[in-house]
Amino acid sequence: MTHFIFIAGYVAIGLLLQRSKQFPQNTSQVLNAYVIYVALPAVVLQKIPTLEFSKELLYPALMPWLLLAVTVPLVLALSKALRWSRSTTGALLIVIPLGNTSFVGFPMVEAFFGPQGIPYALLYDQLGSFFILSIYATIVAAIYSHEPGAAAQRPSAITIARRILRFPPFIALVVALLFRGHSYPAAMSQFIDALAITLVPVIMVAVGFQLKLRIPKEDHAPLYWALGIKLIAMPAVALLLLYGFGLEHLAVQVTVMESAMPAMISAGALAIMAGLAPTLTAAVVGYGVLLCFVTLPAWYALIQFLAR
Repeated sequence: MTHFIFIAGYVAIGLLLQRSKQFPQNTSQVLNAYVIYVALPAVVLQKIPTLEFSKELLYPALMPWLLLAVTVPLVLALSKALRWSRSTTGALLIVIPLGNTSFVGFPMVEAFFGPQGIPYALLYDQLGSFFILSIYATIVAAIYSHEPGAAAQRPSAITIARRILRFPPFIALVVALLFRGHSYPAAMSQFIDALAITLVPVIMVAVGFQLKLRIPKEDHAPLYWALGIKLIAMPAVALLLLYGFGLEHLAVQVTVMESAMPAMISAGALAIMAGLAPTLTAAVVGYGVLLCFVTLPAWYALIQFLAR
């Protein structure tokens, strides 16, 4: 639970800095740029080479992709029905499917299930969340973002491909896959670890800096929909999909809990960097982290009740 106290502290620091005249208004943009170009690639390089594929761990490996297939058409349908802006649609297509399955997910899984639950959480995070962030979220950001002052138009396939190939986390993903099964030199490994550990503090301070307790009225409905889908609908879908496989299995329980995590902070950083509804994105990430202190224990209690 110490991790959650840290998260609250980082967000509080961001809120305090937001009210300080010592920091310029673009502070959060600078912090987000650091995350995308330095901290996030370091995390990818740190995690991906340790992947161990196993046929018996399909539940946590496949669930993130199944939920992605469900949430994308849902968000697009809501966007059309509720007439959301292009920026709002792009932001929610990024932050809703991707959960904070590591920094929030790992300690919560260990708190509820003990150390034996961590391998399943790692699989969900590494084969699901980070691959989806590096590939799917990159494509969405490329499609829905546009250069400041330029006409908002759909980029060509070549432009999208160039953005993907030049995206630092994607480059790190390719390098990390080449190192899978091998170890980095000791000094390089320590350097990567030192950079990776800065991810959560920096981005949560950035989220706090952009978090508005009073968000614009036009963002209210998208925020409610995003939080409802992320914290309630997605774990409900996961529970329904896995119910027939036996909720008494630890792999099933951990998979459902990981699907209930709030929005991934790195996904929020990517959406904000792409200029996709920054205030709304920060609110989805920030309020999601706060609300998960209530929703995650509730989901755990429901899973244990149904598993009897």
